[in-house]
Amino acid sequence: MKLEIRHVTKRYRDKMAAADVSLTLTAGVWGLLGANGAGKTTLMRMLAGILRPTEGQILCDGVEIGALGAAYREKLGYLPQEFGFYPEFTVQDYLEYMAALKGLPRAEAARQIDALLERVSLAEVRRKKIVKLSGGMKRRVGIAQALLNDPEILILDEPTAGLDPGERVRFRNLLSEFAQDRIVLISTHIVSDVEYIAAENAVMKDGKIIAVDTTEGLVQQIEGKVWQGSAPAGELPRWEHCLQVVNLRNEPDGTVTLRYLAEAPQLPGSIPARPKLEDLYLWLFPEETEAVQ
Repeated sequence: MKLEIRHVTKRYRDKMAAADVSLTLTAGVWGLLGANGAGKTTLMRMLAGILRPTEGQILCDGVEIGALGAAYREKLGYLPQEFGFYPEFTVQDYLEYMAALKGLPRAEAARQIDALLERVSLAEVRRKKIVKLSGGMKRRVGIAQALLNDPEILILDEPTAGLDPGERVRFRNLLSEFAQDRIVLISTHIVSDVEYIAAENAVMKDGKIIAVDTTEGLVQQIEGKVWQGSAPAGELPRWEHCLQVVNLRNEPDGTVTLRYLAEAPQLPGSIPARPKLEDLYLWLFPEETEAVQ
């Protein structure tokens, strides 16, 4: 199984949402990382066949997905950032409706729905209206519908938004199991969602793919740029103003330990810290750090 993106561009009247994107996806979990507005959702909507590229091609095993039509949709599972449903739908109603749209025979649909509701821990609320569910539960309903047809290609746009930490762990484990001999593409700006399960990651910025590599390969780009040091708590505002602080920890002795990004140590007594994928992300998208601060 191979999904090829060849020089894909998507233009709107006053905006270039994707610019000459080329990427080849093979079996396994892939992370698509980028800040909000980087073009991730536009690219995923093109991969799902919802948008047509202005230029370029998307091919599944060498055939353009538009030419494959229904045959491609049968291989595909897709979870958008927001999914719609009728207000009166219960979880069971919605999944049965989606199974019918995907063309699943009734008996197979019933088996799949039962199994998936157990796997995403929604069996006890299957008769409850979706509008009454929490945000995390709604997201799990969306994940279940994406998996209904046992897809060979699974495209998930910000799938863990609204999930609590325990739900995110269970979801990552589910995807790791599911990805055997399948393509799973996860778009996210929550780096921990893909750091340990993605075989490869693509980083998108301003509509372009700027890096493709394993987590280990990407992290090497920031070797020597991650530091840890400490300062008196009273000096914290000063250092937060002049440093790109990733995180900080208050210590019992009245000091604060800071992890920060810089070309060279800035805080007296700083030592190198082992870089993580989150550090690279914040190095490439410093505005995300500013938003947190």
